[in-house]
Amino acid sequence: MSFKVPEDIILCLEEEKGRKFVERIWGKNPTYTCVIGNTETAKIPGVSAAGANPEACDFTPAADMELLFYGKCKCMDGVPVTPDGIPTPGLITMSAAKLVNMPIIVVNGGVRVRPHVPYIDVDGVTGEDIRTGRAVKDPEKCFDRAVLAGKNLAKIGEYLIVSESIPGGTTTALGVLNALGYEADGKVSSTLPANPHDLKTQVVAEGLSKCGMSREALKKDPMAAIEAVGDPMMAAAAGLVVGAAESVPVLMAGGTQMAAVLAIVAGMDDTVLDNVAIGTTRWISKDKTSDIRNLVAKIGKVPVLAANLNFTQSRYDGLKIYETGLVKEGVGAGGTTIAAMAKSEGKITARTMLDEIEKNYARLVSRR
Repeated sequence: MSFKVPEDIILCLEEEKGRKFVERIWGKNPTYTCVIGNTETAKIPGVSAAGANPEACDFTPAADMELLFYGKCKCMDGVPVTPDGIPTPGLITMSAAKLVNMPIIVVNGGVRVRPHVPYIDVDGVTGEDIRTGRAVKDPEKCFDRAVLAGKNLAKIGEYLIVSESIPGGTTTALGVLNALGYEADGKVSSTLPANPHDLKTQVVAEGLSKCGMSREALKKDPMAAIEAVGDPMMAAAAGLVVGAAESVPVLMAGGTQMAAVLAIVAGMDDTVLDNVAIGTTRWISKDKTSDIRNLVAKIGKVPVLAANLNFTQSRYDGLKIYETGLVKEGVGAGGTTIAAMAKSEGKITARTMLDEIEKNYARLVSRR
């Protein structure tokens, strides 16, 4: 009898490969990694909702990581919220990781505010505004070091989760996807319910026009694409995937930003794609303003899974509002939830997750 994937994990793309991937990680111990970074692109008005104001974006990745380690933030008061007061999806990740005692490894791709937690440093620097066409300095060095980190992290657990926290990352994702020759306009997601596609397209076009490389040359060089219009998370995340997927399964936890990382992985070493899946949330998989299936299908035969989280019945308006299209994904919320369900062999369900998230939400947000 073939393995049956529970209803709380949605098979969104390459369903048979997705079923086999879930079967491979069922009951297994994951190692969670999150690559953090900052890009000045996040401060372009209208691009990101990751901070209550543009300057707050600098603190978001550090605060997300402190939340995972301590259950509270140290570099700022409260937790990272959108301008509408919606809490970071790191709250979901923290809840999933706590339920199954998941080890947490932070990788600093290049942040402005360093978290008060231990982390691996790949010697990256913060990213510039991609409109300059010179967004990231020396991404290849970070990629090479992250490959080494990935090879070693693969020895710790039975598979690796690779996630991200970088405000403005869907705009840079559009930049790199387009630079690598994938038509991605109108397909990347947003933390905002009204996805600013026109703004993102305009920002990317400006960066590509100033980078000094032809579109044909960029298509063949993922590191040049990052250098021109990417962000400092990308090279580090892609390196982790390439290094680890040589020997263990890798669950790339995130939304359309992970499609951009996948495109980089495919351009650097497509032999590892058979050992990779993308894990996201139902909110991304059903998002009518983006198209993760289309993006991933263009890159390779890689399964997309989604955690069937549903906050409709939540007691808290701050969680219910996720159902309106705000935030949707981040800090590996969907993939980490899938990993918790798989490790518990289905004992942890979408309902279990909501109960744990509400408990943590009440402690962190409603009393602040």
